[in-house]
Amino acid sequence: MRHINAGKAYSQVRDTLAIERGRFTMRMTAAILLAAASLGLPAAAWAQADAPVAGSKPTASTYRISPGDQLIIYVWGDERLQRQLTVLPDGTFAFPLAGTIQAAGHTPNEIEDELAKLLAPQYKGVPQQVTVSVGAPAGMQYSVIGKVRAPGNFSPTRYVNVLNALAQAGGPTDFADIDHIIIMRTVNGRSQVIRTRLGAIFKGKPSDGDMSAASVPLIQAGDTVIVP
Repeated sequence: MRHINAGKAYSQVRDTLAIERGRFTMRMTAAILLAAASLGLPAAAWAQADAPVAGSKPTASTYRISPGDQLIIYVWGDERLQRQLTVLPDGTFAFPLAGTIQAAGHTPNEIEDELAKLLAPQYKGVPQQVTVSVGAPAGMQYSVIGKVRAPGNFSPTRYVNVLNALAQAGGPTDFADIDHIIIMRTVNGRSQVIRTRLGAIFKGKPSDGDMSAASVPLIQAGDTVIVP
């Protein structure tokens, strides 16, 4: 009888743990759905991490160019200088009459100003109107590693924040520590560590501060998101 009772007790404990784990998974799934919805992210985004998003092309006023991006450059009044080129791994590109341009980390507007300045001597000192646009933001890549369901490298077609990044990586696992997520970033050759706490969001009751840009930072090219 003791063996039978012990077996029944073990079975009951196992079943209880399974039920509780199922409930926890459901709560986590509901939380990520709520968080994704609050940020305008489709619920199936983590299953379609590489799917292009319509109308999501970065604007020239805010997007920062990365190595691998394809640029379209047009000098008004001189069709010979119309170019479509790719930013090299070192962050530069070469342009006729202007030489080598450092593009990585700069906005298209900043590149326009720099090219106009460098080309002015070729046009009797008169700055030319230059248009620089990003044809394909192929250089915008980041990684998500640690306790997520689908870790890997991602190339979004629009800006994403750390919560979007987690969604694209399948969401955190059951035992992920979402209050101690780390974003590793390199700026001017120096490593930075950005810490973020997403626990309140996943519980479904975030405050305004929890949803602020400081609490849910944007992901930049080359970032690595670590979920412990």
